[in-house]
Amino acid sequence: MNSPSYSANNITVLKGLEAVRKRPGMYIGSTGPDGLHHLVYEVVDNCIDEAMAGHCDRILVVLEKNDVVRVEDNGRGIPVDVHPGEGVSALELVLTRLHAGGKFDKGSYKVSGGLHGVGVSVVNALSTWMEAYVCRDGYEHYQKFETGDPVAPIKRLGESDKRGTTIRWFADNTIFTETTTYNFDVLANRIRELAFLNSGITIVLRDERLTTPKELVFSFEGGIKHFVSYLNENKTVLHPEPVYICGERDEVIVECALQYNDSFSEIMFSFVNDINTREGGTHLVGFKSALTRVLNEFLKNSKLAKKMEETLSGDDVREGLTAILSVKVPEPQFEGQTKTKLGNSEVKTIVESFVNDQLTLYLEQNPTVINFILEKSVLAAKARIAARQARDATRRKNAMDSTGLPGKLADCSWKDPSKCELYIVEGDSAGGSAKMGRNRRFQAILSMWGKMLNVEKSRIDKVIGNDKLQPIIASLGAGIGENFNVAKLRYHKIIIMADADVDGSHIRTLLLTFFYRYMNDVIKDGYVYLAMPPLYKISWDKKIMYAYDDAEKEKIMKTIDKDPDKVNIQRYKGLGEMNPDQLWETTMDPERRMMMRVTLDDAVEADRTLCMLMGEQVEPRRKFIEDNAVYVTNLDV
Repeated sequence: MNSPSYSANNITVLKGLEAVRKRPGMYIGSTGPDGLHHLVYEVVDNCIDEAMAGHCDRILVVLEKNDVVRVEDNGRGIPVDVHPGEGVSALELVLTRLHAGGKFDKGSYKVSGGLHGVGVSVVNALSTWMEAYVCRDGYEHYQKFETGDPVAPIKRLGESDKRGTTIRWFADNTIFTETTTYNFDVLANRIRELAFLNSGITIVLRDERLTTPKELVFSFEGGIKHFVSYLNENKTVLHPEPVYICGERDEVIVECALQYNDSFSEIMFSFVNDINTREGGTHLVGFKSALTRVLNEFLKNSKLAKKMEETLSGDDVREGLTAILSVKVPEPQFEGQTKTKLGNSEVKTIVESFVNDQLTLYLEQNPTVINFILEKSVLAAKARIAARQARDATRRKNAMDSTGLPGKLADCSWKDPSKCELYIVEGDSAGGSAKMGRNRRFQAILSMWGKMLNVEKSRIDKVIGNDKLQPIIASLGAGIGENFNVAKLRYHKIIIMADADVDGSHIRTLLLTFFYRYMNDVIKDGYVYLAMPPLYKISWDKKIMYAYDDAEKEKIMKTIDKDPDKVNIQRYKGLGEMNPDQLWETTMDPERRMMMRVTLDDAVEADRTLCMLMGEQVEPRRKFIEDNAVYVTNLDV
């Protein structure tokens, strides 16, 4: 039966940039801090497109006071003449219309990251106001916009011997309700990445919000070679110089740098037109395939071939590898608006054949390098075979157990992973209290004892065979390493609950290192949390309050109308001091608990930090401790 209330009058047509303001998340991902910083990336990416076209070599990003951002470049300047078909200036067209820009004209930009043509217009739409200054053809031009609409037509300010475009804006706080304040370090990480990917360009990031302005200058003549060296800064490399190959095939520019180190993990980042393809794509598939094929060909003619009963796998040849793959594609096809995965099928073939030819040539000319790589890969293969045997033995053992679950796991009754939580608890005492205090329907408890293996210093066979990690792997039920499948995860909240002391911090770090290296998707998908138990119990007149830090303790004390000497303050040295009821109401009750979700905002910096804190080299770790010791409070030793 047709509803009389539904007619043509119910159909809303969003004009111009209304669609962006109505559904901002469709264009920038979110209206939280990530979306806010995305505004800057969109404007900077336009400058980078000018650089890739050979018209720009300097970009300035300024965080002004009151959350205003200014981005300048010395490119050609956005055209200011009247568009023949639209009757307004090209500048106004670019800033007020979706899918309007020079990126669709092959003659203007051969390659570009912003092929959807929504970049700067989206920033304009989501800003309270925006100003555009364009210097070109001997004059400076100006136009202002409010919530995406022009305040007045473009006007000429006067003569100028400069060239380029300057964009200033203030993000709309009615859209970005959480914050309009930019994080300098977050922006620095992305800008550093862009400078690595575009050798010869200088990008300056300046923070004028401080009493003494802060400025970082990013310029890397070595490009992605320098990027690889940066990633390997705290690692022991197997060959001093990164392998570097670059060239063009079928209008696709392929650039690759790689270097091996003595670690047991791989670090690979892939880019298409400077866009970080976090989910990979056809270009990465082509690279991996070529690398495996090339090294197996060299192995056939090596003395090491006698020690191998099977060919090297992809994981074998990528153990200890740090690599950057950057391709420039004229018409990239990304899977989804977020542009995290390349879909062009032809790019796989191009990258695979190019890397195969050029990497073979390089390694033939550098026999010492290939010998180091093969020795590393063969040892990795032996560890892989040992790990497989360990897994098989574990499966056989679990097959004899009806549940296949570890004995220290107190499982929950619900089976829906999205509703289930696993607490990984430090110590049997705290684990016992957690088991008694939990909600058995959806909360599972896994007690840990002692310190576990530092996986940063261990191959996968040691990881799989470790008696501290085996219960975690079995409890989660999703495999490990190359066999990890996040879809099989038994819990969608993995909560690390450790004491608030040095040992507890170490355990948390060891566990996070394990998840990052061998179950990375649980962090990427937001399934890992840190429990935040209180530091203090404050009691008086049969009343009890909990404080999670010193500041909160002092705040509570000021609200208590009683002689401080009659107020009992207990500082918890560990979770084991809490009874089940206290543990439930402070740390486990979903209605009252405090937890911190572990996120992966920047994979590059996450890897560098983990390597520094958990790796073999002592000096970088010592320097980190010395630099940050001043910030430590409440140190329990």
